Amino acid sequence: MSQMMHIDNIPSTPGKFKMEKSPYNRLRMHFSLAKLTFWSFVFLGLMFVFFYRSPASSSSVSSDLSRRSLRTSSYGGPAWEKRIKASAKVRSRNGISVLVTGAAGFVGTHVSVALKRRGDGVLGLDNFNDYYDPSLKRARQALLERTGVYVVEGDINDAALLKKLFDIVPFTHVMHLAAQAGVRYAMENPGSYVHSNIAGLVNVLEICKSVNPQPAIVWASSSSVYGLNTKVPFSEKDRTDQPASLYAATKKAGEEIAHTYNHIYGLSLTGLRFFTVYGPWGRPDMAYFFFTRDILKGKSIPVFEAANHGTVARDFTYIDDIVKGCLAALDTAEKSTGSGGKKKGAAQLRVFNLGNTSPVPVSDLVSILERLLKVKAKRLVMKLPRNGDVPFTHANITSAHKELGYKPTTDLQTGLKKFVRWYLNYYGNGKKSAQ
Repeated sequence: MSQMMHIDNIPSTPGKFKMEKSPYNRLRMHFSLAKLTFWSFVFLGLMFVFFYRSPASSSSVSSDLSRRSLRTSSYGGPAWEKRIKASAKVRSRNGISVLVTGAAGFVGTHVSVALKRRGDGVLGLDNFNDYYDPSLKRARQALLERTGVYVVEGDINDAALLKKLFDIVPFTHVMHLAAQAGVRYAMENPGSYVHSNIAGLVNVLEICKSVNPQPAIVWASSSSVYGLNTKVPFSEKDRTDQPASLYAATKKAGEEIAHTYNHIYGLSLTGLRFFTVYGPWGRPDMAYFFFTRDILKGKSIPVFEAANHGTVARDFTYIDDIVKGCLAALDTAEKSTGSGGKKKGAAQLRVFNLGNTSPVPVSDLVSILERLLKVKAKRLVMKLPRNGDVPFTHANITSAHKELGYKPTTDLQTGLKKFVRWYLNYYGNGKKSAQ
């Protein structure tokens, strides 16, 4: 935890029948084939437009084209390559070289700093989209630069860029954290989730399976995959076939895609199911973050309740505990077994819950913030909307504890105190806008 102190400030019948041979039937068959061919071309055309032209919904095409470009504006040259090599240089005896995607994101920033400070080589990759305030991402980037981590501005769907990075540095590991986050936003812009969480993941895995040597990959899944599961606490062995949101469905799809690349190409893959991560430098779309903002501004905050006035609770997990889990996953990841896109033997495939194991009602979260901010919240109690949110999350971390030595140590009171200190320092008691 000391490593992180300085940054506090996913016909049906089986029988047969004979068709009469007639010119009419032949004509109908040719017509059907023509229709099939036509619609096949239409489908392929739509797929091309969807995946390669724009990830956005029709209502937000122009804005999302500008913020989720598939191609990096510019890269290359001796100076650029020099910065990459310097950032990715391993400085400890048993260090590893890690490509961190989504490095200017919340978890990505903390993980990158922790890796760098222990002597590992780290190179960041981020597209700096405006899903939330890009200036916060730029501030994180500045923090990373001060720590010695260079962040390449580019998209995980840019295969040429990824290949170039691997040509410059033979990364031993990939920490894949880049993703379209958020449960509710999927109802506004579903295409962005397919673009980042499915197409993006596939592109990263395609590059990783082709390079030599293949890196070991640790990637961010989500506790959202448990969906409508009612058995608690959630265990990795529980069913995950009832997603409650498109975000959850894309993360579940990611886990199946990971299994496929592990089985066919011998990639070593570890998926981490994060449970409601919070802390300094967090995401403004998370409840603890915008509750803090709106309490300070005197605005009403929505406090949801489940059916029959039930409690909505979350397994809030402090960022430092998540970072420990991420680093442990990297350190225990076995080497991939493929070479040149061909599998040479069985490879490691794992998935772990990273949570706090202590669900807290959202109403209690608000009470803690009231005490820390010394401001009474204007609570607006509402029914939990049917937009993908689930009533509760609760992690069983037995497997992570056994295999990774994962043991969270930060309770919500302590973690929120650190977050509020950072928030007030960064935004200045709410005077600076927190979008």
